[in-house]
Formats: sequence, structure tokens, C-alpha cells
Amino acid sequence: MIRLRSFLNTAQLYALLVILCITPSSRAARDDTIPEPDPFADPKNDPYNPLRYIPSDTLTAIALVLYLATAGVMFYNIWKWGAKYMLYIPIGALCMCFGLAIRFAFARNPHSLGIYIGTHMFVVLSPCAFIAAVYVLLGRLVGHLRMDKYLFIKSTKVTKIFVTSDVVTFLIQAGGGGISASRSTSSRELGEKLFVVGLILQIVSFIFFCILFAVFMYRLHHNRPDVWNYQRYQGVPWHSDWKIVAASLVVSCIGIIIRSFYRVAEGAQGFGGPLATNEGLFYALDTYPLLIAIAVYIPFWPGRILEESTRPSESQSNFKRVADDDGERGTPRSRHMEMNSFLPQRHTGGQR
Repeated sequence: MIRLRSFLNTAQLYALLVILCITPSSRAARDDTIPEPDPFADPKNDPYNPLRYIPSDTLTAIALVLYLATAGVMFYNIWKWGAKYMLYIPIGALCMCFGLAIRFAFARNPHSLGIYIGTHMFVVLSPCAFIAAVYVLLGRLVGHLRMDKYLFIKSTKVTKIFVTSDVVTFLIQAGGGGISASRSTSSRELGEKLFVVGLILQIVSFIFFCILFAVFMYRLHHNRPDVWNYQRYQGVPWHSDWKIVAASLVVSCIGIIIRSFYRVAEGAQGFGGPLATNEGLFYALDTYPLLIAIAVYIPFWPGRILEESTRPSESQSNFKRVADDDGERGTPRSRHMEMNSFLPQRHTGGQR
């Protein structure tokens, strides 16, 4: 896990270097043959305004406060309940806050390509951290239940495989997003295509993850009703049952998918298309779906429900299969009695 975090930090540093290297060349590519108009007179038709609109300070402030509050509460939850593996989300939320805050500067200087690159890169790339947290959480959930055998891939490898794909697509999007901000038509088109390729690869990886998650839940529900109905058998409140974490994961996946398809459609149209130049759609299909995708974990914090440390490899020893000689599943009653002895008890507090 330490190596994985080091890999992520290296990727973020590399992306920053990509941005810094691209910014000077983008400015140099500016076409000064077109007279620079008043930036506030007609932003919709202003060739020097990448967004083709002046960002609303009110909308920006609302989104900024919501993301900042979400990050703050999550840091508190980590301190109180544990689940340090969820740090990806509040850190990503702070990056989103930084990107939104830069929009205030862009609203006052809409011809600044450097400011645009800053806000664009932080807003577009911060969801990669949210996706990484979702990948990690599934492995933790499976490990908590000791149900590793119902996954296509071992839960110990889920995080490594999918987070690695997330880092790779992150770098592709970082490079493409920076190049697309160029004033040069050829460079801009290349950057847009590269950015869309990164998004498509990220969506393919994420959809495969969602299929993996859905099949796991189906298999668990079909083969282990004792585990599925743990809340009913043990009298655990619904808001402290493992299935509420799974439900939160579903909501998070939906929000991420909405945002991802929006960004792909935006890239397919080009960054001067109707999707990219509509501020309302930016908030409705990007900013707030992602906010819901991360805020859903606040009332159902995984560190309060799942074990802080799990060993997925013990799934075979912690859960004995109840079956007769013909290989049929045991009765719900027999499974319930066995489960009382082996299922991890409800987690009431995390490690600080």
C-alpha cells in the first residue's frame, strides 16, 4: 500500500510537470492576428475566452463551500472513526476546491490561458482521486465480509489493478487537457483527442469495475443469504449494516458514471462545443453528481461500519460452507447459527 501511495504521488507530480511544460507553449501559440475584444462584451463569441462564458461568482462560491465542507467533515470522520484509505476523497475534494477557486480569477481575466489551464486541470483531474477511493473501498468491503471467493479477481488485487489503470488514464487526461488549451488548432485538436482517449479508457475500466461489483453482490445474495441478511439476524440497525456501505458505493458509481459520460460527450463535441460552453451543464452533470458521489459516505462512514484491518485471504477459514453430501446449500437457519461464530462483529469505532 505504501508503494501504491508513492506511485500516486509520483503520478501527481508528473501531471504537474506536464501542466507547467505545456503552459508556456500554449501561450506562445496564441494567434495575435485576431484583435483582442472586450472580454465582457460578448463572451459567447470571444475567441480568446476558452469557456465562452464568464463564470458566475455565486455558483462558484456555492460549489466551493459545499466541497470544502464535505472535505472537512471527511477529515473529521477519518480522525474519529478511522478508514485512512478514504483519504483519497477529501484530498481530491480539496483539489476540486482549488480548481473552483481559480474560477474567481478567471471570471475577472477570461483571456488568461494560464488561469484557464489551472482551473481546468484541477476540476477535470480531481475525480481520479474519487475513483481511486471507490476501487479501494470494494476491496475493504469484501475483506470485511471474508467473501473473496465471489469476486472474479482477488480483493487484494482489486485495488492494485484498478488504481493503476486510474493513474494511467489520469496521466493521459493530464497531457491531453493541457495540450487542448493551446491556441494552435492542430495542438488543440490533438489535445482534445488525447483527453477523450483518456476518459474513454477510464470509463471502460470503471464499467468493468462496476460489473465486477454487481456480480459480486449477486453471487453473495444468491449463495450466502446468511451474510446478506446479517442485519435481520443480528438486529443491527440499517445504518450500521454492511449493505449501507454497498448502497453508498452504488450511488457513488452512478455519480461518477454520469460525470464521465458528460466529459466524454463534451470532448467529442470539442471544447468549444455546446456542452463545454454551458455553465449550467457543468454544474448539473459534473460538479454536483461528483459531490453526491463523495458526500454519500459521510452519514455511512466505512470506518464506522467496516473493520479497520481485514485479511481477505482468510475467507475460507472464517466462513465454513454449510452443505449436505449432494453439495446443496445449508438452510438459512443453519447458516445463521454458523455465521454468529464467524462473521466480524459490527465495528463501533476506528483507529485514529
